[in-house]
Amino acid sequence: MSRDAAFDEKAREALGILLENFWILRDRQPEEYAMIRDREAALKRFVRDKLGYRLIVHRHFAKLEKIPARPEPWMGMETFEHPRDYAMFCCLLAHMENVAVDEPFLLSALCEELKVLYPGEFPMDWENYEHRKSLVRVVKTAVRLGILTEVDGDTAAFQQNEQAEVLYEVPVAARYFMRTFPKDLTRFSSGEAILQAEAAAEEDSSLRRRHRVYRQLLLSPAVYREEMEEADFLYLLRFRHRLEEDFAEYLGFRLEIYRNTALLSAPEARARLTLFPDSRAICDIALQMGEETRRRLAAGEVRVEADGTIRLTPVEWEQWVAALKESRGAGWSKQYRTALVKQTAAELLALLKEWKMATVDPESGMIRLYPLLGRLAGKYPADFDPAGRDIKKEREERS
Repeated sequence: MSRDAAFDEKAREALGILLENFWILRDRQPEEYAMIRDREAALKRFVRDKLGYRLIVHRHFAKLEKIPARPEPWMGMETFEHPRDYAMFCCLLAHMENVAVDEPFLLSALCEELKVLYPGEFPMDWENYEHRKSLVRVVKTAVRLGILTEVDGDTAAFQQNEQAEVLYEVPVAARYFMRTFPKDLTRFSSGEAILQAEAAAEEDSSLRRRHRVYRQLLLSPAVYREEMEEADFLYLLRFRHRLEEDFAEYLGFRLEIYRNTALLSAPEARARLTLFPDSRAICDIALQMGEETRRRLAAGEVRVEADGTIRLTPVEWEQWVAALKESRGAGWSKQYRTALVKQTAAELLALLKEWKMATVDPESGMIRLYPLLGRLAGKYPADFDPAGRDIKKEREERS
């Protein structure tokens, strides 16, 4: 694809908006919708040719159907906490299919319908606090997505009182929430089967490979050689300059490729994007762990596997976190200064797993630290006192 003169800064901003949101509803975000509509042709060319994605610009919404090359743990609903939430959400969608657009219905009617539709081994019991919490999470998510409108009442009240009543309506956007699939969903046995069917719809194998590579880079914190087909990684190496140009030109990202790892980085922070690190204190600790990992490697204290990872037992991981707290904990927030090492180690590991810097073997419990952890490292400035005093600040105050 030749460089598109119409792909200007506004088009890049519009593409970023589409990538960071499930969809853009015209009545909620009119300016963003108008920006996407104005750059529709240029956007469609890029997402079709490089990603194999479908951009839908409807009079009520704009939506980029983001199909991953492979599923990632973070791709679920961030507000959901239990598999029951997902099942209940599907039941809610089924219920709304039978409700006319803008037709009001009550929470009590929804509760009765969910009892019938829910496929779980144990039925819904609205006297059960956890079941009510699940429904509140599901309904609030539907309202946030714009596929359900809360007309009167407060859904949150149902969490404490099963007799609470709320009035809802189904907006027109709800009819376009589900995308079309290659065949009836009941004929698929797993999510992987759906992705395979999507890929099979593309007859050109070279085109499928291009789309897979672009999608993996765009939708993952890092791509490791072990999780790609070897031909895909070779494609990445062979066409790296073209990929570098595309990601820089159309998204403003920088492509980095190492022996076993490839990733995209943003040269500067952008509020709209989900970036690492963010403002959470645990991210600061993660950066320090990256620096500590580099130090241990340089000192020959750990062995690197052929795939570039470091393997630790759970006990060794806690020892690493304890040593980090001992050497750098004076600058941590109070929450982590006073927390047990075990708690901090668990929270830090969860963060690293979320960003593909670590995994845990479900059978052995062994922890694998990935190269991306060492790519991002942070340490205190030279004028920071380990005792907890900021020397530079004290000097400025005295002067």
